[in-house]
Amino acid sequence: MSGTIIQEWTDAQVCLSAEQIIDVKYRVYRKAKIHFLEIHDAGDVPIHTLKLPDGMRLDRSSYEVLLRYILLDVVVA
Repeated sequence: MSGTIIQEWTDAQVCLSAEQIIDVKYRVYRKAKIHFLEIHDAGDVPIHTLKLPDGMRLDRSSYEVLLRYILLDVVVA
């Protein structure tokens, strides 16, 4: 990955259901004019990389909300 780091790797615990909590880490970076949210599991295995819509700049708490929805779609499905 060559680009500009928007947010360094951040550890997060994401509650997917009452019985399932997943430990992940994520980072946000920009490559050219495109922003990406990259998600890995706690063992550093890639889970998903999401291309963020144009102009989408969020704060840390907003990335974590988006992270939960992505994991619900990718991991649980």
